[in-house]
Amino acid sequence: MGKESIKLIAQNKKARHEYFLEELFEAGISLSGTEVKSLRMGKCSLKESFVRIQNNEAFIWNMHISPYEKGNIFNRDPLRTRKLLLHRQEIKRLIGAVKTDGYTIIPVQVYFKGNYAKMQIALAKGKKLYDKRQDLAKKDQRREAEKDFKVKNLY
Repeated sequence: MGKESIKLIAQNKKARHEYFLEELFEAGISLSGTEVKSLRMGKCSLKESFVRIQNNEAFIWNMHISPYEKGNIFNRDPLRTRKLLLHRQEIKRLIGAVKTDGYTIIPVQVYFKGNYAKMQIALAKGKKLYDKRQDLAKKDQRREAEKDFKVKNLY
């Protein structure tokens, strides 16, 4: 098998800031034709979107895919609920973690893997305010260290 190309479409930048991402899953997305064309043009947003499991099926809510400009009656509602394609064991693992351990399921990124639209979702726990401050402090320290290293290498 050849190596499949991955083309990133949308990323949930707040996910790593707001949550501790424990375990990542790759899920397919059930889409209509015009939605796929719109995704190929990069018209997707994961802000305010979340994953919910109902009747042993996973669904993504509030993921915005802009209507395809050249589409007509086949365009769908941009915020409609879309089904995520996961294996039964993965869904059971997610259900158990959400019910017993207090995890939440959040979308991390949307991408094309080969010709298929995929979504990376994560089991996550919410961060407290002091955790966010620690992360920002570490980020600033790393940035300062890189800046110092760059300055030292110039001379």
